[in-house]
Amino acid sequence: MSESHFDVIVLGAGPGGYVAAIRASQLGKSVAVIEDKYWGGVCLNVGCIPSKALLRNAELAHTLAHEKDKFGIEGDATMSFGATFKRSRQVSAGIVKGVHYLMKKNKITEIDGWGNCTGDGKVEVKDADGNVTPYTYGDLIIATGATVRVLPGMRISDNVVTYEEQILDENLPDSIIIGGSGAIGVEFAYVMRNFGVDVTIVEFLDRMVPTEDADISKELLKHYKKLGVKVMLSTKVDQVEDTGSGVRVTVSPAAGGDSQVLEADKMMAAFGFAPRIEGYGLDTLGVELTERGAIAIDGRFRTNVEHVYAIGDVTGRMMLAHAAEAMGIVAAETIAGEDTQEINFDMIPRATYCQPQIGSFGYSEQQAKDKGYDVKTATFPFTANGKAQGLGEAFGFVKIVADATYNEILGAHMIGPDVTEQLPALTLAQQYDLTADEVSRNIFAHPTLSEAVKEAMHGIAGHMINL
Repeated sequence: MSESHFDVIVLGAGPGGYVAAIRASQLGKSVAVIEDKYWGGVCLNVGCIPSKALLRNAELAHTLAHEKDKFGIEGDATMSFGATFKRSRQVSAGIVKGVHYLMKKNKITEIDGWGNCTGDGKVEVKDADGNVTPYTYGDLIIATGATVRVLPGMRISDNVVTYEEQILDENLPDSIIIGGSGAIGVEFAYVMRNFGVDVTIVEFLDRMVPTEDADISKELLKHYKKLGVKVMLSTKVDQVEDTGSGVRVTVSPAAGGDSQVLEADKMMAAFGFAPRIEGYGLDTLGVELTERGAIAIDGRFRTNVEHVYAIGDVTGRMMLAHAAEAMGIVAAETIAGEDTQEINFDMIPRATYCQPQIGSFGYSEQQAKDKGYDVKTATFPFTANGKAQGLGEAFGFVKIVADATYNEILGAHMIGPDVTEQLPALTLAQQYDLTADEVSRNIFAHPTLSEAVKEAMHGIAGHMINL
């Protein structure tokens, strides 16, 4: 076999791409991964992983600044953002090193450079020196990720940034305006506010984290106001100007009305993402796109072009690292002719790591009603959970959405201490058709935060115990 031919070539080394490569290699395929910038993708380098390190330090900073008396902390102690930043980069570097180890362990060829599809079964890779090397493949997996959405006329500059520039900056501004209150917006707001930054969030829709259940949005807003984050809802960003020394951001009511100008040191765009499709020669292959500019796929992530697959953010489905990983496994198994299982995107878990944390999956109460279900809900507060009280984090709740006819689990929406860790048990129960009655019969260890899930399930079944 030629050194330039592989059974499978993966375009992109993010969570979807490198996981797909590993699974394909495990199934006996010769595999190469082409990556121009971030081995491990945005997630490991400038996203999920370093941001969690920043958030952990921000939690400690919050405790030192606001909760010393609660925990009996004496003496003077402060948190340095410089040290916080350094730790986040160390954490990222260690995880990225692990990706290279996995590539070597699974005999996967790493190709550094920009991949461009030049025809059926052909890819050219341009490296940093401008050298171009051709490769051929039996199957191609496109895992090129996404780019940040910016508003028309908005330009990234020294003071107008995205998450990428901000997470790589070891210095914090005195003030910042964050456009958008999705996961990235609220996570950065939490970090910055706890290191003394004056933070204003501008959200076009009428509630924070607008893709979450409405009760979650209401609870988070309460905590952010208490934290000192200014939140402007139902407000659109009309214009952003980098003045050289800061930014001037013109905003107005989403429903129409008089505009006003906000000033700050920086503006961060957190309006969402668009599939990254430019510059890869997809038009040469004839890959079909959806109306929203994503690669069109079927349930096994096949495109309209034979032997070409697409996974992760570039498909415009659920733009989350763990969704991309799951898609990568299904694509690799399909290529290898193995039995696999298609993904129910409605039930993929979502996790936001602000404080309090948000964990959810499935349908919100309103979505379930819109789909025609006779809906039943049950909510259990962490104020009634012994472990949460012991942690000093007795706030938030677990809300279960179920079908009233059979107590079938339709979704869960949680906000509170470490709720993201509760998601796997809930999604497993839903995937294998356990009802709330059956889950409530499971014995949960005491005292644990997971007992809040048990109590909410008891509530659906009609016999909540500890409330």
